[in-house]
Amino acid sequence: MPGNPISCHLITWGEHFDQGLSELEELGFHACEPFPRNALTYEQRPNALQEVLAAHHLRLSALYGGGRFGDPQRRDEIVAYNTRLARFLAALGVERLVFGPGGPRTPGGSTAEELREAATTINEAARACYDLGVLACVHPHLGTEIESEPEIDTIMELTDPRYVFFCPDTAHLTAAEIDVPRLIRRYSERMRYMHIKDLRAGAIEERRSQKAGLKVESGTESLPIFCELGYGVIDYGPIMQALQEVDYTDWITVEIDVSLMTPKESLRICRDYVQEQLGLQV
Repeated sequence: MPGNPISCHLITWGEHFDQGLSELEELGFHACEPFPRNALTYEQRPNALQEVLAAHHLRLSALYGGGRFGDPQRRDEIVAYNTRLARFLAALGVERLVFGPGGPRTPGGSTAEELREAATTINEAARACYDLGVLACVHPHLGTEIESEPEIDTIMELTDPRYVFFCPDTAHLTAAEIDVPRLIRRYSERMRYMHIKDLRAGAIEERRSQKAGLKVESGTESLPIFCELGYGVIDYGPIMQALQEVDYTDWITVEIDVSLMTPKESLRICRDYVQEQLGLQV
């Protein structure tokens, strides 16, 4: 059985941080990734956050940082913010920071110049994090400046592999029509964190129609495009095979943006899938 450490993102609980911690404990998870705004309420007393987490038999796996990397006018602000997060994580003994790119996505995606600017900012911010003992992991994300496979490849090519690492998200990549196992193999040496969730049936077709300007309605457009593991279209067999081939032993974080049930029920479904279908232990 693979021994990857498993975490759960608290996004499903929204602002109900305490409820999320309690219900994660009840579900048997042992690590979590909270919103930075929740974690940073403990910025001046990181030990207090450790005590809160320990009371629920939890530890912190990472925080989600980032910014609009392609805007050079915001470079200093982005570097400062991510350095702040990294300093807080270092005080907690946590070594992962997710670099989420900024939205909204411009028509046609990022230009070559915007990607060069983004790489410059990512390099500077990631080096500052690295100097604090924290690894910055770029997370391609729908609706942002880094979504498509060419954009990902350009950013990975232009950033320093000594300081800039990779965080694939199975559902974001699948929705962008990217071959997830292939990308895992391509950037395996830089992978240090990972998000997993599922993608609702029909979501890819709806995105294609939107891009083409077509008004083809399926009746599901108002639903979240992401869903519980096992409830969508992602085949995790090839993904797990790729992870095994590249000997990925780092964090895998379950993340469901919105629950159409309750957060606890959605994550119970994900927990069972992780354990029963993926052979991982929370």
